[in-house]
Amino acid sequence: MKLSPDERARRNIKWIEDYCRVPDGPRVGQKIKLREWQKDWIRLIYANPHGTRLAIISVGRKNAKTTFAAFLLLLHLAGRESKANAQLYSAAQSKDQAAVLFELAAKIVRISADLRRSIIIRDTRKELLCQERGTKYRALSADVATSYGLSPAFIVHDELRSVKGPKGELFDALETATGAHDEPLSVIISTQAPTDHDLLSILIDDARTGKDPRRVCKVLEAPKDADPFDEKTIRLANPAMGDFLNPDEVMSQAEAARRLPSAEASFRNLILNQRVEVSNPFLSKTVWRDCGGEIAEDFDKLPAFGGLDLSASNDLTCLVRVVEKNKIWSIKPTFWLPEDGLRERARADRVEYDVWWKNGFLQTTPGAAIEYDYVAKYVINLIETTKIKKIAFDRWNWQFFRAALVRQGMPEKKIDEIFVEFGQGFKSMSPALLQTEALILARKMRHGNHPVLEMCARNAVVTMDPAGSRKLDKAKARGRIDGMIGLIMATGIALEQQKAPPEYKIMVM
Repeated sequence: MKLSPDERARRNIKWIEDYCRVPDGPRVGQKIKLREWQKDWIRLIYANPHGTRLAIISVGRKNAKTTFAAFLLLLHLAGRESKANAQLYSAAQSKDQAAVLFELAAKIVRISADLRRSIIIRDTRKELLCQERGTKYRALSADVATSYGLSPAFIVHDELRSVKGPKGELFDALETATGAHDEPLSVIISTQAPTDHDLLSILIDDARTGKDPRRVCKVLEAPKDADPFDEKTIRLANPAMGDFLNPDEVMSQAEAARRLPSAEASFRNLILNQRVEVSNPFLSKTVWRDCGGEIAEDFDKLPAFGGLDLSASNDLTCLVRVVEKNKIWSIKPTFWLPEDGLRERARADRVEYDVWWKNGFLQTTPGAAIEYDYVAKYVINLIETTKIKKIAFDRWNWQFFRAALVRQGMPEKKIDEIFVEFGQGFKSMSPALLQTEALILARKMRHGNHPVLEMCARNAVVTMDPAGSRKLDKAKARGRIDGMIGLIMATGIALEQQKAPPEYKIMVM
């Protein structure tokens, strides 16, 4: 007889409490007594009248998320939710994280006499087998190429917050491999990701819309306008606080974050479960979005200044142009990537290069490496057909691009007239960054919501020298920032030229 959703949830709660044991800590070996908030999580997953395909549970660190995931694994491996000959997997971004969930599940099996009789543990392969049901569980990590050719009926995605950007190769590989099953189930158990653009955040936001009733989520987070160091605020994201989460230790971390501003972002993200960028981002999402208006219609007829950021052989190259009209600055970027391997590069960077290329936001050069001659020809055509006054460039790889300009027919005198070297150190970049930032904060820039430039903007991270000068830091960025480097150079050279004193020439007769 088929159980009602509520009966199914109650049955699963009972099985976990009957057969699972506390795997470590002061209560190790004791029978599990699920807290009410843990029972709510089980009801969220199993009492859904529509049937759950994807469940997301997100709370702060050290609230026994991984232990709870181990209970679910065992429930599907040898318990009431097991299906004959089913494959079960847990997915993590690193081997160490993958091992944590496996080891907790293995500890529970070893402590429980009932489970120990029916489940075989294979430590070296990170596998658990229930021979009676023919089910097998295996821990996978993103750094091991074993995710294809699988057919999972149940998946736990552990700490998906670690996936930067909107795509995760292991996540996609497992989620697209469930088609052979009638009722596959995936559970994501994780602290929130730092930004709105990361995979976990996108999945949470989609589940919250309610458009697909088979996608459910429970996110316990502290409101961003609440006092982050108040115990009441902290408890909102930490249901285990005062139970098996030591409140003294948590409040000690709160005091450290209060004293050290550099620790606050990490505290908000990991303890308060807020979406907070741990690094020092250049711009907020809101400020950048506010500058998303249309660029000037007569852009190419106006005097323009450019910033050229050259790449290595297979990275992003860009030219960003800016013009001023009625005290509003419009931005028009052009980006290039090699044509060969575009999809592979999209997966590696976890962004939609292939989609952007199809939609005209990204250009490609022939072959597997950036063709400077191709880019040079495009730039020369812009110079000849529009009103480009100056183009600032980073001297890295400049000698090769200069040679390409010459090969494409541009006179060296003209090159020296148009192109201006722009240093990438604090001395040159700090004033230009400050000027660009001021225009953006004053909402005096328009970028037309160009998606590749937006990616660069959200990845941009600022670093500061002892004197307080600032520049963007590629090494600390979350991804490509070439477009923002180009924008800052373009703005810097434009404002520099505006302030330049007029040149006077004397003709002697």
